[in-house]
Amino acid sequence: MDLGLAGRRAVITGASKGIGLGCAVALAREGCDVALAARSADVLARAAKEVQESAPEVTVTTHAVDLSKPEGRQTLLAETGCNGGGGADLVDIWVNNAGAIPAGDIATVDDATWRDAWDLKVFGYIDLCRAVLPLMTARGSGVIVNVIGVASLRPQPTYIAGGVGNSGLVAMTAALGSRSLREGVRVVAVNPGLIITDRMGDMLRRQAIGELGDESRWEELIPADPAPGTVEQVADVIAFLASERASHVSGTSVTIDGGASSR
Repeated sequence: MDLGLAGRRAVITGASKGIGLGCAVALAREGCDVALAARSADVLARAAKEVQESAPEVTVTTHAVDLSKPEGRQTLLAETGCNGGGGADLVDIWVNNAGAIPAGDIATVDDATWRDAWDLKVFGYIDLCRAVLPLMTARGSGVIVNVIGVASLRPQPTYIAGGVGNSGLVAMTAALGSRSLREGVRVVAVNPGLIITDRMGDMLRRQAIGELGDESRWEELIPADPAPGTVEQVADVIAFLASERASHVSGTSVTIDGGASSR
């Protein structure tokens, strides 16, 4: 299926690894020029090389910015032409993916941890949507994809900051996307479950300490039914949602967890 994305330009935050990198590869293979944003210039350079090798014909740029800081978000917006300076025509797809909220219950997640995590993921997504959506609306086209997480559907006390934050981002996606299509713009989200990434290993190691008393036994906690998904499975859904093939999809969040949250 041709998604009709050739010649489009996409910005992906948190693009140096995991789902963000997989999304950049998927969009580049569809012919999108991609701008990758993350904190580390070195890791970004390696990611850009991988993306470029997967799609030699597209343009790949990198933006080393700290999106937990307002000034970092403003820098990215300026560098991608989305600061209101007339460059809105350059960005067709904006993927918010940066941020990983740590686990813990309400008694163990301290103020600094909670606020730092939300500054990157929750307020980062909010601020970037606030900046990009009006530009796309003025132009009459564009897609924002928010990569959120399945904890928004089934909040757990052991992941309180993530469950609450993700739930708010799902609500924001619904609120914005419920009306944006009349202006030619779509706002959608994906809620990945357990996906094979470095972060999955980190999460399960912490879980293994609490449940098994030994972080080296983390692989014992990998579920078999359903097994973890792959980055490619998430990236392919994002690419579809960003395309005109999904032109009547807006305000909704697509869950990618093998049915686990429906049980």
